[in-house]
Parts: sequence; C-alpha cells; structure tokens
Amino acid sequence: MANTYTQLHIQFVYAVKFRVSSIQQSWKDELYKYSTGIIQNNKHKLVAINGMPDHIHILVGMNPNQSISDLMQEVKGCSSKWINERGFLKNKFEWQEGYGAFSYGKSQVNDVVNYINNQEEHHRKVTFKEEYLSFLQKFEVDYDEKFVFKDMI
Repeated sequence: MANTYTQLHIQFVYAVKFRVSSIQQSWKDELYKYSTGIIQNNKHKLVAINGMPDHIHILVGMNPNQSISDLMQEVKGCSSKWINERGFLKNKFEWQEGYGAFSYGKSQVNDVVNYINNQEEHHRKVTFKEEYLSFLQKFEVDYDEKFVFKDMI
C-alpha cells in the first residue's frame, strides 16, 4: 500500500492523585485548552474533553505515529507542570499514576462525545470510582480492584 489510513478513537480517563478534587472551576477551561494544545501539537485530533474536579475524560482521534503511552506521559506530565508553575493550588499538583484508554468505532463517537460533555450530570448519580470500574468491566479489562486506585495513607 502506498499510504497509511487509520481511524482510531481512544477515550482517555485519568485522575488527580488520590482522586482529590483539585481541578477548580476557575482554571479548568485553561487546563483543557492547554491539554488540547499538547494533543494537537502531537498531530492528534481532540474530539472532546471534560471532567470533574477529580478526573478528566478526553476523546482523541489518534495519529498512529505516537504511542498511547507516550501521548499520555506528555499530556499528564506537561499539564501537571503547567498547573504547578501557575500556582493554582497551595500544594503540589499530581496526576495519579496510570490511566484508562478505551477504543471506539466511528459509529460510537457521538455517544462518547455526549457522555464526556455531560460529566456533571452523570456524576450526580455515579462516583468516579464506580464509573471507572464500570469501564474496566464493560471493556473486559482484567484488573485487581486493590491496584486500580491509590488511596491516601
């Protein structure tokens, strides 16, 4: 084949360390714009981004020239540095280690976008932990619940 053609839609889900509600309304849009810039600078297409004070969902049209893990390392590393440099919080900001990455077909993209855009409404009924475990179950990801989330000691 002369060219490479792909259609890869990945929803990323990642949390603030210890799932602390650190992402504040006053700067969350700036964080989303900054994260969008990282994704676009890496030649991916941002389809949707939203979250809650303790976690973020991002739907990305992936360019296969970068691995999922490399993209997440850059998004999480650069965004936490950006948050800390701006002094939005009194304490050091950190993302929890790891993330979820779930793939979707084109026919599912609109439903995923709606889901991401309606996070506030969704989380009136379901906690982040319940939501995340349901993703792991829905996508048949093997996991041990005691290793999914790191809690404060």
